[in-house]
Amino acid sequence: MQRFPLAAITGDIGAELLPDRLAAVVPSERVVQTDSGALHRYAALLLGIGGRIRARYEHAITLETSRSSDLLRDLIKGVESGYVRRLAFVVPPSVAWPLPVYELALFTAKRASEVRVELAVTLLTPEDAPLGMLGDDVSRGVSELLADRGIEVITSAYCEMPEIGQVETASGNRRLEVDRVVALPELYGPGVPGLPEAPDGFIPVDAHCQVHGVERVYAAGDATDFPIKQGGIAAQQADVAAQAIAALAGAPVKPEPFHPVFHGMLLTGALPRYLSADISGGHAINSKITMQPSWSPSDKISAKYLAPYLVDTFGSGPGRTGE
Repeated sequence: MQRFPLAAITGDIGAELLPDRLAAVVPSERVVQTDSGALHRYAALLLGIGGRIRARYEHAITLETSRSSDLLRDLIKGVESGYVRRLAFVVPPSVAWPLPVYELALFTAKRASEVRVELAVTLLTPEDAPLGMLGDDVSRGVSELLADRGIEVITSAYCEMPEIGQVETASGNRRLEVDRVVALPELYGPGVPGLPEAPDGFIPVDAHCQVHGVERVYAAGDATDFPIKQGGIAAQQADVAAQAIAALAGAPVKPEPFHPVFHGMLLTGALPRYLSADISGGHAINSKITMQPSWSPSDKISAKYLAPYLVDTFGSGPGRTGE
Protein backbone atom coordinates (compact mmCIF):
# COMPACT_ATOMS: atom_id res chain seq x y z
CA MET A 1 0.00 0.00 0.00
CA GLN A 2 1.30 3.41 -0.96
CA ARG A 3 0.16 6.48 0.93
CA PHE A 4 0.49 10.11 -0.03
CA PRO A 5 0.26 13.10 2.36
CA LEU A 6 -2.89 15.10 1.73
CA ALA A 7 -1.35 18.21 3.33
CA ALA A 8 1.39 18.28 0.68
CA ILE A 9 -1.10 17.77 -2.15
CA THR A 10 -3.60 20.40 -1.00
CA GLY A 11 -0.76 22.84 -0.36
CA ASP A 12 0.58 22.26 -3.86
CA ILE A 13 -2.76 22.95 -5.56
CA GLY A 14 -3.82 25.82 -3.30
CA ALA A 15 -6.65 24.05 -1.48
CA GLU A 16 -7.40 24.36 2.23
CA LEU A 17 -7.25 21.16 4.27
CA LEU A 18 -9.45 20.96 7.38
CA PRO A 19 -9.05 17.60 9.14
CA ASP A 20 -12.48 16.58 10.42
CA ARG A 21 -15.20 14.01 9.77
CA LEU A 22 -18.47 14.52 7.92
CA ALA A 23 -21.52 14.30 10.19
CA ALA A 24 -24.42 15.51 8.01
CA VAL A 25 -25.40 17.50 4.96
CA VAL A 26 -28.22 20.06 4.98
CA PRO A 27 -28.94 20.60 1.27
CA SER A 28 -31.71 23.16 1.85
CA GLU A 29 -29.19 25.46 3.53
CA ARG A 30 -26.13 24.27 1.56
CA VAL A 31 -24.34 23.45 4.78
CA VAL A 32 -22.03 20.61 5.82
CA GLN A 33 -21.81 19.70 9.49
CA THR A 34 -18.75 17.91 10.85
CA ASP A 35 -18.13 15.84 13.97
CA SER A 36 -16.41 18.81 15.64
CA GLY A 37 -19.69 20.72 15.38
CA ALA A 38 -18.39 23.10 12.73
CA LEU A 39 -20.70 24.23 9.94
CA HIS A 40 -19.28 24.80 6.46
CA ARG A 41 -21.29 26.48 3.72
CA TYR A 42 -20.81 25.36 0.15
CA ALA A 43 -21.68 26.49 -3.36
CA ALA A 44 -20.98 22.95 -4.54
CA LEU A 45 -20.07 19.84 -2.58
CA LEU A 46 -18.13 16.76 -3.69
CA LEU A 47 -18.11 13.80 -1.31
CA GLY A 48 -15.24 11.32 -1.51
CA ILE A 49 -15.76 9.77 1.89
CA GLY A 50 -15.38 6.11 0.93
CA GLY A 51 -17.31 3.05 1.98
CA ARG A 52 -17.25 1.27 5.32
CA ILE A 53 -16.01 -2.24 6.02
CA ARG A 54 -16.81 -4.87 8.62
CA ALA A 55 -15.80 -8.46 9.18
CA ARG A 56 -18.42 -10.87 7.84
CA TYR A 57 -17.07 -14.08 9.36
CA GLU A 58 -16.06 -14.68 12.94
CA HIS A 59 -13.81 -17.64 12.13
CA ALA A 60 -11.71 -16.07 9.35
CA ILE A 61 -8.76 -13.76 8.84
CA THR A 62 -10.44 -10.65 7.44
CA LEU A 63 -8.36 -8.53 5.09
CA GLU A 64 -8.10 -4.78 5.68
CA THR A 65 -8.68 -5.01 9.41
CA SER A 66 -6.18 -3.67 11.91
CA ARG A 67 -4.69 -7.10 12.63
CA SER A 68 -4.78 -8.58 9.13
CA SER A 69 -1.11 -7.92 8.29
CA ASP A 70 0.18 -9.75 11.37
CA LEU A 71 -2.28 -12.60 10.89
CA LEU A 72 -1.31 -13.00 7.23
CA ARG A 73 2.37 -13.13 8.13
CA ASP A 74 1.59 -15.90 10.62
CA LEU A 75 -0.49 -17.66 7.97
CA ILE A 76 2.38 -17.67 5.46
CA LYS A 77 4.74 -18.99 8.13
CA GLY A 78 2.24 -21.76 8.76
CA VAL A 79 2.17 -22.59 5.05
CA GLU A 80 5.97 -22.59 4.80
CA SER A 81 6.31 -24.90 7.81
CA GLY A 82 3.67 -27.31 6.48
CA TYR A 83 1.37 -26.65 9.43
CA VAL A 84 -1.30 -25.14 7.16
CA ARG A 85 -2.16 -27.55 4.35
CA ARG A 86 -5.77 -26.65 3.49
CA LEU A 87 -6.64 -23.03 2.89
CA ALA A 88 -9.84 -21.31 1.79
CA PHE A 89 -10.22 -17.79 0.42
CA VAL A 90 -13.77 -16.46 0.65
CA VAL A 91 -15.52 -13.53 -1.02
CA PRO A 92 -18.61 -12.55 1.03
CA PRO A 93 -21.90 -11.75 -0.73
CA SER A 94 -21.80 -7.97 -0.26
CA VAL A 95 -18.32 -7.20 -1.54
CA ALA A 96 -17.97 -5.14 -4.70
CA TRP A 97 -14.26 -5.49 -5.44
CA PRO A 98 -12.89 -9.03 -5.01
CA LEU A 99 -9.52 -8.64 -6.78
CA PRO A 100 -7.36 -8.52 -3.58
CA VAL A 101 -8.41 -12.01 -2.54
CA TYR A 102 -7.50 -13.37 -6.00
CA GLU A 103 -4.07 -11.80 -5.69
CA LEU A 104 -3.49 -13.23 -2.24
CA ALA A 105 -4.60 -16.71 -3.35
CA LEU A 106 -2.16 -16.58 -6.29
CA PHE A 107 0.69 -15.35 -4.08
CA THR A 108 0.09 -17.98 -1.41
CA ALA A 109 -0.13 -20.88 -3.86
CA LYS A 110 3.09 -19.73 -5.51
CA ARG A 111 4.88 -19.47 -2.16
CA ALA A 112 3.81 -23.00 -1.23
CA SER A 113 5.20 -24.26 -4.54
CA GLU A 114 8.49 -22.42 -3.97
CA VAL A 115 9.05 -24.09 -0.60
CA ARG A 116 7.80 -27.46 -1.95
CA VAL A 117 4.84 -27.72 0.40
CA GLU A 118 1.60 -29.38 -0.62
CA LEU A 119 -1.17 -26.85 -0.11
CA ALA A 120 -4.80 -27.26 -1.13
CA VAL A 121 -6.17 -23.82 -2.00
CA THR A 122 -9.87 -23.20 -2.62
CA LEU A 123 -11.39 -19.85 -3.59
CA LEU A 124 -15.13 -19.45 -3.01
CA THR A 125 -16.97 -16.51 -4.55
CA PRO A 126 -20.61 -15.50 -5.16
CA GLU A 127 -19.60 -14.38 -8.67
CA ASP A 128 -20.82 -16.42 -11.60
CA ALA A 129 -17.24 -16.48 -12.90
CA PRO A 130 -13.90 -15.21 -11.55
CA LEU A 131 -13.85 -11.41 -11.94
CA GLY A 132 -16.83 -11.82 -14.24
CA MET A 133 -17.76 -8.14 -13.77
CA LEU A 134 -14.79 -7.32 -16.03
CA GLY A 135 -15.98 -9.43 -18.97
CA ASP A 136 -15.34 -12.80 -20.56
CA ASP A 137 -11.71 -12.36 -21.64
CA VAL A 138 -10.56 -11.15 -18.22
CA SER A 139 -12.52 -13.90 -16.49
CA ARG A 140 -11.07 -16.62 -18.73
CA GLY A 141 -7.53 -15.33 -18.28
CA VAL A 142 -7.85 -15.16 -14.49
CA SER A 143 -9.42 -18.63 -14.42
CA GLU A 144 -6.41 -19.99 -16.33
CA LEU A 145 -4.00 -18.35 -13.87
CA LEU A 146 -5.82 -19.89 -10.93
CA ALA A 147 -5.87 -23.32 -12.57
CA ASP A 148 -2.14 -23.09 -13.35
CA ARG A 149 -1.48 -22.52 -9.65
CA GLY A 150 -3.70 -25.47 -8.69
CA ILE A 151 -6.35 -23.29 -7.07
CA GLU A 152 -9.87 -24.72 -7.03
CA VAL A 153 -12.57 -22.13 -7.66
CA ILE A 154 -16.16 -22.56 -6.48
CA THR A 155 -18.42 -19.92 -8.05
CA SER A 156 -21.98 -18.87 -7.12
CA ALA A 157 -20.95 -19.70 -3.56
CA TYR A 158 -22.65 -17.88 -0.71
CA CYS A 159 -20.70 -19.03 2.30
CA GLU A 160 -21.16 -19.45 6.03
CA MET A 161 -18.66 -20.61 8.65
CA PRO A 162 -20.50 -22.37 11.46
CA GLU A 163 -17.29 -23.43 13.21
CA ILE A 164 -13.56 -22.88 13.07
CA GLY A 165 -12.14 -24.67 10.04
CA GLN A 166 -15.50 -25.20 8.33
CA VAL A 167 -16.84 -23.45 5.25
CA GLU A 168 -20.31 -24.23 3.97
CA THR A 169 -22.12 -22.93 0.91
CA ALA A 170 -25.63 -21.67 1.56
CA SER A 171 -27.09 -24.25 -0.82
CA GLY A 172 -25.62 -26.95 1.41
CA ASN A 173 -24.03 -28.83 -1.47
CA ARG A 174 -20.43 -28.12 -0.41
CA ARG A 175 -18.72 -28.29 2.94
CA LEU A 176 -14.99 -27.79 3.31
CA GLU A 177 -12.73 -28.73 6.19
CA VAL A 178 -9.75 -26.38 6.17
CA ASP A 179 -6.92 -25.23 8.42
CA ARG A 180 -7.40 -21.51 7.79
CA VAL A 181 -9.87 -19.16 6.09
CA VAL A 182 -9.06 -15.76 4.62
CA ALA A 183 -11.99 -13.52 3.73
CA LEU A 184 -12.65 -10.08 2.38
CA PRO A 185 -14.66 -7.73 4.57
CA GLU A 186 -18.20 -6.69 3.73
CA LEU A 187 -18.50 -3.26 2.19
CA TYR A 188 -21.40 -0.94 2.96
CA GLY A 189 -22.19 2.72 2.41
CA PRO A 190 -21.59 5.64 4.77
CA GLY A 191 -25.29 6.47 5.19
CA VAL A 192 -24.94 10.26 5.23
CA PRO A 193 -27.68 12.03 7.23
CA GLY A 194 -29.51 14.48 4.99
CA LEU A 195 -28.82 12.59 1.75
CA PRO A 196 -30.80 9.81 0.03
CA GLU A 197 -29.56 6.25 0.35
CA ALA A 198 -29.34 3.36 -2.08
CA PRO A 199 -29.36 -0.19 -0.67
CA ASP A 200 -26.73 -0.85 2.02
CA GLY A 201 -26.27 2.85 2.70
CA PHE A 202 -24.50 3.83 -0.53
CA ILE A 203 -25.07 7.26 -2.08
CA PRO A 204 -27.11 7.14 -5.33
CA VAL A 205 -25.61 9.26 -8.13
CA ASP A 206 -26.63 10.07 -11.70
CA ALA A 207 -24.61 10.10 -14.93
CA HIS A 208 -22.82 13.29 -13.83
CA CYS A 209 -22.16 11.89 -10.34
CA GLN A 210 -24.66 14.28 -8.80
CA VAL A 211 -26.50 12.84 -5.83
CA HIS A 212 -30.00 11.92 -6.99
CA GLY A 213 -32.46 14.71 -6.30
CA VAL A 214 -29.95 16.93 -4.50
CA GLU A 215 -28.73 20.07 -6.23
CA ARG A 216 -25.04 20.97 -6.15
CA VAL A 217 -24.04 17.84 -4.24
CA TYR A 218 -21.84 15.24 -5.95
CA ALA A 219 -20.15 12.03 -4.86
CA ALA A 220 -17.35 9.81 -6.14
CA GLY A 221 -15.70 6.57 -5.12
CA ASP A 222 -16.65 3.71 -2.84
CA ALA A 223 -19.39 5.72 -1.11
CA THR A 224 -21.48 5.75 -4.29
CA ASP A 225 -23.83 3.07 -5.58
CA PHE A 226 -21.71 2.32 -8.67
CA PRO A 227 -21.09 -1.44 -8.40
CA ILE A 228 -17.33 -1.51 -9.10
CA LYS A 229 -15.25 -0.12 -6.23
CA GLN A 230 -11.78 0.68 -7.55
CA GLY A 231 -9.48 3.68 -7.37
CA GLY A 232 -9.33 4.35 -11.10
CA ILE A 233 -13.12 4.30 -11.34
CA ALA A 234 -13.36 6.64 -8.34
CA ALA A 235 -10.97 9.08 -10.03
CA GLN A 236 -13.08 9.00 -13.21
CA GLN A 237 -16.19 9.79 -11.16
CA ALA A 238 -14.35 12.70 -9.54
CA ASP A 239 -13.33 14.01 -12.98
CA VAL A 240 -16.97 13.91 -14.12
CA ALA A 241 -18.15 15.68 -10.97
CA ALA A 242 -15.39 18.30 -11.31
CA GLN A 243 -16.56 19.10 -14.85
CA ALA A 244 -20.13 19.57 -13.66
CA ILE A 245 -18.98 21.80 -10.80
CA ALA A 246 -16.79 23.84 -13.14
CA ALA A 247 -19.80 24.40 -15.40
CA LEU A 248 -21.81 25.57 -12.38
CA ALA A 249 -19.04 28.07 -11.66
CA GLY A 250 -19.32 29.44 -15.18
CA ALA A 251 -16.34 27.73 -16.80
CA PRO A 252 -16.69 27.20 -20.57
CA VAL A 253 -16.93 23.42 -20.33
CA LYS A 254 -19.61 20.97 -21.34
CA PRO A 255 -20.04 18.37 -18.60
CA GLU A 256 -19.53 14.85 -19.94
CA PRO A 257 -21.48 11.91 -18.50
CA PHE A 258 -19.72 9.11 -16.68
CA HIS A 259 -18.38 6.47 -19.10
CA PRO A 260 -16.33 4.17 -16.87
CA VAL A 261 -13.26 2.52 -18.33
CA PHE A 262 -11.52 0.02 -16.11
CA HIS A 263 -7.74 -0.32 -16.08
CA GLY A 264 -6.06 -2.34 -13.36
CA MET A 265 -3.11 -4.49 -12.53
CA LEU A 266 -3.48 -8.02 -11.17
CA LEU A 267 -0.49 -8.97 -9.03
CA THR A 268 0.28 -12.68 -9.37
CA GLY A 269 3.53 -13.29 -7.47
CA ALA A 270 5.25 -13.51 -10.86
CA LEU A 271 4.63 -11.31 -13.89
CA PRO A 272 1.56 -9.12 -13.36
CA ARG A 273 -1.41 -9.12 -15.70
CA TYR A 274 -3.06 -5.96 -16.96
CA LEU A 275 -6.85 -5.90 -17.02
CA SER A 276 -9.05 -3.52 -18.96
CA ALA A 277 -12.71 -3.21 -19.89
CA ASP A 278 -15.31 -0.63 -20.83
CA ILE A 279 -18.28 -0.69 -18.48
CA SER A 280 -21.58 0.09 -20.17
CA GLY A 281 -25.04 -0.46 -18.76
CA GLY A 282 -23.62 -2.56 -15.95
CA HIS A 283 -21.84 -4.88 -18.39
CA ALA A 284 -18.20 -5.12 -19.46
CA ILE A 285 -17.24 -4.84 -23.13
CA ASN A 286 -13.82 -4.81 -24.80
CA SER A 287 -12.57 -7.05 -22.00
CA LYS A 288 -8.81 -7.70 -22.18
CA ILE A 289 -6.10 -9.34 -20.10
CA THR A 290 -2.56 -8.73 -21.31
CA MET A 291 1.08 -9.05 -20.30
CA GLN A 292 1.76 -5.38 -21.11
CA PRO A 293 -0.28 -2.34 -20.06
CA SER A 294 -2.36 -0.50 -22.62
CA TRP A 295 -2.28 2.75 -20.61
CA SER A 296 0.31 5.04 -19.05
CA PRO A 297 1.50 5.43 -16.35
CA SER A 298 1.00 1.71 -15.80
CA ASP A 299 0.47 1.71 -12.05
CA LYS A 300 -1.81 -0.42 -9.92
CA ILE A 301 -4.55 2.16 -10.42
CA SER A 302 -4.95 4.20 -13.57
CA ALA A 303 -6.35 7.72 -13.37
CA LYS A 304 -6.21 10.41 -16.08
CA TYR A 305 -5.09 13.28 -13.84
CA LEU A 306 -4.26 11.73 -10.48
CA ALA A 307 -1.74 9.11 -11.61
CA PRO A 308 0.46 11.47 -13.68
CA TYR A 309 0.30 14.08 -10.91
CA LEU A 310 1.52 11.62 -8.28
CA VAL A 311 4.30 10.38 -10.56
CA ASP A 312 5.45 13.94 -11.28
CA THR A 313 5.15 15.06 -7.65
CA PHE A 314 6.23 12.04 -5.65
CA GLY A 315 7.94 9.87 -8.24
CA SER A 316 5.44 7.05 -7.75
CA GLY A 317 1.95 6.32 -8.96
CA PRO A 318 -1.00 5.25 -6.83
CA GLY A 319 -1.44 1.82 -5.31
CA ARG A 320 -4.14 3.09 -3.00
CA THR A 321 -4.33 6.68 -1.92
CA GLY A 322 -5.06 7.70 1.62
CA GLU A 323 -3.95 9.31 4.86
